[in-house]
Amino acid sequence: MDLGLRGRTALVAAASQGLGKAVARALAVEGANVVMFSRDAGRIEAAAREVQAAAAESQARVVGLAADASRPADIERVVKTTEDSLAGADVVFCNAGGPKPGAFDSLSDDDWYSAVDLNLMSAIRLTRLCLPHMRARHWGRVIVSTSYSVKQPIPNLMLSNAVRSATTAWAKTLADQVGPEGITVNTIAPGRIDTERIRQLDGVIAQQTGRSREEVERDSRAGIPLRRYGRADEFGAAAAFLASEQASYLSGVTLLVDGGLFRGTY
Repeated sequence: MDLGLRGRTALVAAASQGLGKAVARALAVEGANVVMFSRDAGRIEAAAREVQAAAAESQARVVGLAADASRPADIERVVKTTEDSLAGADVVFCNAGGPKPGAFDSLSDDDWYSAVDLNLMSAIRLTRLCLPHMRARHWGRVIVSTSYSVKQPIPNLMLSNAVRSATTAWAKTLADQVGPEGITVNTIAPGRIDTERIRQLDGVIAQQTGRSREEVERDSRAGIPLRRYGRADEFGAAAAFLASEQASYLSGVTLLVDGGLFRGTY
């Protein structure tokens, strides 16, 4: 299936590894030019080279930039670079690392402010700066990475559960406002995808319960109908579809990529 992304430009946040890099790769392979960024200069440069090599056949252009999604000045610089070099972002993938785990009594005001800045405000700022280009073209895709926790809160992830749910509500409201301008807004909610973040969280659970990380992972897989963790490329493919021409009538949805982990009906 041709996703109709050839010649489009995508801006992908937190893309040096894991889900962000998988999304950048999927979009570039489909022919979209990609600007990908993350905080670590060495890692994002290496990731950009990897994505560029994967996209050799599509001849997409890939740019890697060092920038922190939680810093407004960095976001402004990334968007300006995208406008100067590739005429602006048609697709924006809002993404950031997860806030620290912890139960309610262990969290300070600073922890809450940091989580809001990292996961909610970073998406708001990035989208705000990209919308003028999309509006001018009467075409755009805003995709926000959240978590299946917006449907089913995860124990010990108080910050993530709360802030990602707020991000989902913001995205749903925005979808209503920009829909008449040809712009779709969707959230994509991963379950247990085999990434560094999930391995870290499994390690935390192992430490708290006195089990090995392998035992934690085995028990977690048993609760997933497909009996395995997802692959980052599977998540990337789902995000690429939301960015595509074929997804032009999908807006305001939360797409679960979780192997059936969430048991609710809606």
